[in-house]
Amino acid sequence: MIDPNYRQGDAKSDAFATNAMLNPAPEQTIPDGPTIPTVAYQMVKDETFAQTQPRLNLGTFVTTYMDEYATKLMNEAINVNYIDETEYPRVAVMCQKCINIVANLWNTPEKNRWKAGALAIGSSEACMLGGIAAWKRWIERRKKAGKPYDKPNFVISAGYQVVWEKFATLWNIEMRQVPLSTEHVTLDIDEAIKMCDENTICVVAIQGVTWTGLNDDVEALDAALEKYNAATGNELCIHVDAATGGYILPFLFPEKKWDFRLKWVLSISTSGHKFGLVYPGLGWVVWKDKQYLPGDMSFTVDYLGAEVTQVGLNYSRPAAQILGQYYQFIRLGFEGYKQVQYNSLTIAKYLHDQLALMPEFVNYSDEVPNPIVVWRMKPEVQSTAKWTLYDLQDKLQMKGWMVPAYAMPVNIENMVVMRVLCKQGFSRDMCDQLINDIKSAVEELNALEYPTTTRIAMEKNIPLKNKGRFNHTGK
Repeated sequence: MIDPNYRQGDAKSDAFATNAMLNPAPEQTIPDGPTIPTVAYQMVKDETFAQTQPRLNLGTFVTTYMDEYATKLMNEAINVNYIDETEYPRVAVMCQKCINIVANLWNTPEKNRWKAGALAIGSSEACMLGGIAAWKRWIERRKKAGKPYDKPNFVISAGYQVVWEKFATLWNIEMRQVPLSTEHVTLDIDEAIKMCDENTICVVAIQGVTWTGLNDDVEALDAALEKYNAATGNELCIHVDAATGGYILPFLFPEKKWDFRLKWVLSISTSGHKFGLVYPGLGWVVWKDKQYLPGDMSFTVDYLGAEVTQVGLNYSRPAAQILGQYYQFIRLGFEGYKQVQYNSLTIAKYLHDQLALMPEFVNYSDEVPNPIVVWRMKPEVQSTAKWTLYDLQDKLQMKGWMVPAYAMPVNIENMVVMRVLCKQGFSRDMCDQLINDIKSAVEELNALEYPTTTRIAMEKNIPLKNKGRFNHTGK
């Protein structure tokens, strides 16, 4: 006779021998009673079992590997709420230490012990904070001049990350997009300046465009704004969205001027959970000086018996990522970060070169400034092939890889590309495995007798952008 307690689940139960495994997981209502931990764990685990393994997800920008000590440290802080600064004062100090380190990586001129910056859940919140600060500074200047301040705008390339669209929508600020083209694969500075006027709160320059992996020329933009401001009397500034480049440029290209060494760069945002090498979600934003962070962006509340001051759109947030970031700074140091980023970039350049040898493909750009590789089908191949890059994406997914195919932004939306992020944890051996799988998949696709559904759709000009399966931002 079967023990009913065993079937319901008790300390002796094998997870797959319980009644719970005969029923679907809850979808609409909470179960009537509790389930033992081993069974609940297995049910939740099984829900995600068929997904791509994180380290094989080459479409995401976020960190998918940290060493065991970093993981242990973060797991031990999983129940710590950063905002409880009176209960966890050392975490608050650690956060400010991280801001100082990041600010100095970006050559801050600020002499104060604690630099002007803020913690964010990710680079998206960090971008928002940088944009809001520029907006508020513009409003204050307009008020002092007795001019209207109801029609703000900002200028950015069409290769923007989706947070800037959210920023424009949520705060009712016009987003003026400078189109990308085959001639101008990054921000066209002349066109950007033409879009500026007295209502422009800032120009956003991107270091590590999510669509292409390329960098806008911030130094040239700064020089152009110097002339523009001198001619117009404006104080038009730059916010640098360095979600990717903020952790690449200081280590691999320290001589390149893109940061606070430039006059009109007043704020920079980055993602700690991308090439900052910390699990999500973590972002940082730093201002050139405290004077550029509007005072009314700092909110002070009486919380748990003490006054807490913070800058951010979110309130409660995990402290684990702060510990993870501080650990990585200590563990790796400048040379350690440099070595990790060097390896990632070297592997990216290797993949870039190998793809260039394949007769079907051409790289989007000759340069690889960040560990991001973007390629497309040669036009002459695409015109006769019975398949598209979306089919190659499907073939690679069968091997466990997530290598996204997506259409480029407005003005070049008919161009479909693929992208690989070469992050820490993606080794040369894994890269060779990927290249072999790409070659094998292409061989199969070239042997097709009839065109695929995506190929037919492309011929009929049916939109295939993202195919409803992939967000180009890689978030």
